[in-house]
Formats: sequence, structure tokens, C-alpha cells
Amino acid sequence: MFQPTKAPITLTEAAAARVRDLVAKSGEEGVLGLRVGVKNTGCSGLSYIVEYAKERKRFEDVVEDKGVTLFIDPTAVMFILGSEMDYKEDKMFSGFVFNNPNETGRCGCGESFSVAAEQG
Repeated sequence: MFQPTKAPITLTEAAAARVRDLVAKSGEEGVLGLRVGVKNTGCSGLSYIVEYAKERKRFEDVVEDKGVTLFIDPTAVMFILGSEMDYKEDKMFSGFVFNNPNETGRCGCGESFSVAAEQG
């Protein structure tokens, strides 16, 4: 059920710490936080995008949590609503990981995901 007062995405402590670190070390002036979006790509259709944000774009949702700011691309909201953004690091991988309840499939390499169209 849609809850207009609930943030479209939440962050774990690890993700918030990584966002803080990235913003602090960005080397660019005016970075306010990170922007989260999706793009069409890969075997399963969609891939997450995380980039620096220097301003709030029109119609973007802003999530302020654990001392960091995320800007959510309006075209991504319906695909990531209810997701949790985490950060994982081990010997073979380091990066943001999205725990998305809307995913219906993921490609074998883990780079892209799909969501089901809503049944009417």
C-alpha cells in the first residue's frame, strides 16, 4: 500500500557511511548528496544508477536519513519504492546493493533486474 509520508528508499548504516565518505571525498564543489535512478540496460532490463547530485531536479524526491541526502530520480520511484540501499565490501566486490521488494528477476551477473507490470 502506498504511504505518501514514507520515504521511497531507506539506507542501512553502512550505506549512509559510504555516502558520507563519497560526498566528503568527491573533490567537487557543491555536492549535496547522491542521486539514485535506474536506466534501461542489461539482460533483465533495468540497472541502478548512483551519481553525485549538486542540485535537486524538478519532481525529485529527497530522502534525508542518517545524516545524508539522497535525491531520487522521478522516473525511478516506481521501480525502487520500498527498497533498502546497503553497502557491501569484501575481497571481490565493493558497492551499493539494493534490496528491492519489487524485483521479479535478476540477471546471472547481478548487473540488472526486472520488475513485473502491475496486474489490473
